[in-house]
Amino acid sequence: MSDSKQPVSQFKSKSGLRRIFSAVFYSIDGFRAAWKNEHAFRQEVVFVLPGMAIALILPVSGLEKIALIAVLMLVLIIELINSAIEAVVDRVSLDSNPLSKNAKDFGSAAVMLSILLAVATWAVITLPLLH
Repeated sequence: MSDSKQPVSQFKSKSGLRRIFSAVFYSIDGFRAAWKNEHAFRQEVVFVLPGMAIALILPVSGLEKIALIAVLMLVLIIELINSAIEAVVDRVSLDSNPLSKNAKDFGSAAVMLSILLAVATWAVITLPLLH
């Protein structure tokens, strides 16, 4: 076992309350960048925000409301991760490469699965309300 310390990025944040305070602002910056630069994120937000409001007024249990909202938020979470993957791949190289394509395609597939999960969850919980 080595006595050497694990290398740490000079950009790594501090600890304690300062870190938490900084993390909030980094997150806000991330939302702003996603809204400004990611068309898919904006499209999903247009569906998610009204969906969350609808989930709150539907005559379903509290747990079902949480499930409906959670799957919508999951779509945004996965979209943000997908956008991060795409940004890193593009930062490394804009050259066409099968590994870069795989990374981007895997991220896209994850977004699609989260959307399918959201649709299935909404269908299972809301379709019985129509009868």
